[in-house]
Order: sequence, then structure tokens, then C-alpha cells
Amino acid sequence: MKPAPFDYFAPGTTDEALALLDEHGDAAKPLAGGQSLIPAMNFRLARPQVLVDLNRAAELSYIRSEKAGLALGAMTRQRDVERSDLVARAAPLLADAIPWIAHPQIRNRGTVGGSLAHADPSAELPAVALALEARFRARSAAGERSIAVADFFKGMLETALQPGELLVEVTLPALSPRTGTAFLEVARRHGDYALVGVAVVVTLDAKGRCQAARIACLSVGDGPVLAVEAGKTLVGQKRSDELLRAAADAAAKDDVDPPSDIHASAAYRRRLSARRGTDAAGARDGVRKSRERERGAGSGTLRLGVALRLGGNRSLLPFRRYHEGL
Repeated sequence: MKPAPFDYFAPGTTDEALALLDEHGDAAKPLAGGQSLIPAMNFRLARPQVLVDLNRAAELSYIRSEKAGLALGAMTRQRDVERSDLVARAAPLLADAIPWIAHPQIRNRGTVGGSLAHADPSAELPAVALALEARFRARSAAGERSIAVADFFKGMLETALQPGELLVEVTLPALSPRTGTAFLEVARRHGDYALVGVAVVVTLDAKGRCQAARIACLSVGDGPVLAVEAGKTLVGQKRSDELLRAAADAAAKDDVDPPSDIHASAAYRRRLSARRGTDAAGARDGVRKSRERERGAGSGTLRLGVALRLGGNRSLLPFRRYHEGL
């Protein structure tokens, strides 16, 4: 339970941190919240020779509204995101997902950028970023680049970040009008890694038909998985039981392959998700548990709620509309 020997640096600015990462190359590892890295080091699953602590780089911690959408500094604490009124208004899916991450003590230290750069396939934030079509700003001593979420996650604990490169900002585009979001997951206990989880973004047209749908799943592959075929099935349609069954069947064509691990077998994950029922009451409970928040139509009188349970080729995706104030 002790890490291998390493050198430790605590730079005061991002530029100083980038200079250290450039100097030490593959031997260096940035330290953000440390909620995943430090336990891995204690078990000697990770053995960086150099730790570059980012906690003194205050310029990497912020939440602000910009023309492109909502911008989050990589060192922004998850607890600050959870408590942010700006996040609740501009990115309700993120606000819904954050409370599912471990426990408050972890979220007090854990950072947005640290979770995304760690790229754990069971983590909530990568799936949220995929559903919202986030963009990542990365910096190195050589310069800066922008990375689309579709190109960022490369596999199990692997991203497009290069040695010496640091994730400094995440941008979430503004939601279109008549868009609803929801986040759901199933875990053995609250705070445990999810057995199955999903982040959903659905946009309706003026006639109440699905105009666009992005369904991002977690803990069903080597990274966050976009259920493309299931989303396509919903486009142009109004909510119906037949549509839900068609979306469930279409999900079998997506790259959804629940793993077996110490927490649950793939078969158990499929059985868990298959116990889904078609009654609306169960769906409403799921939405309530996700602390449902939706963006309304232009008049503010119509909102959309979305919930999904997905595993293997079984899913439930109910749409629910209701008048503001209910």
C-alpha cells in the first residue's frame, strides 16, 4: 500500500507545469484530484517517476458561460460543478450526472479534467461528454489544440492526449431549443462504480417528434459508447411502445458489450437491464432519481424528460412531456 519512489513537483502556474511535463516526457504524470491516480500508485498499478501537481494552478479552475457554450477548467472540482447554478441551467445533464460520482468526499477533491483524462469506462463524465458532443482544449509546451469528443477517448484508460500534453478546458455546446436530457445508472450501492449507465440528449421538433437523439452508455465497453443505431431509430418518430421496442432491438447493432469483472458478469448486467417493464410509473421514478431538469420550448410551457436503461440488446427509453410547474 505504498507507491514506488517518485519525484514530486508543485508548479504554481500552467506554464510551469507544461515545462515540467515537457522536460520529463513519458516519465511524468500530472496530478489533479488524485482520487484515481493515488490509489493506483499505492497498489503499484501505476508507477510514474515524476508527479506534477496541478493543484496550485488556480487558472485551471473555473465555470463560465461563453459564446460556444459552457466552459469548464480542467481543475474545477466536481463538487463545485454540482453546486453551480450556471451548470444547472446550461448543462442539466452534467448537473444530473455529478451526484452519481462516488461520494461527496471524493467529489470535493475530484476534478472534471482528471476524470475525463483518466478515461475509466465506468466513469460518468466521459459518457456525459460524449452525449453532449464536448470539445477538449489541450496544451503542451509546443502549443495548443482542440479535440472533438469523438476523437478523444481511445480505449480503456486511454485518450488522445500525448506525453507532455495537458487537458486544460472542456467546452459543452449550448443545448438546442426543445431539448431534454437525463442521466441514469445502476450500481450495487450508491457510490460504487456503475454496472450500467446512460446519458441521453433528445431534441424534439415543433410537432413533438424526435429530431435528434444521442445515447451514450458507460460501463458497457472499453470507453463511453454511443448507441448510434438506437438513436437513429428514434429520429422522426413520436413516443410509442412500438418505438421503444424498435430502439431496443436497434441497440443490439451498436457496439454495446457489457464486460465481466469483479463487480458483475456480463450476463448479470444484461439480466439487470432486461428487467425493464413498460409501465410509465417505473420510468418516471427513474427520471426523478436522476433529479430531472429539462430545457423548455420557446414558450416555456413544454418540457421533455428522457430516461434509458440499456444493457446488451435490452433498453427502455420513455419520453415524457408535461406542463411547466407540475
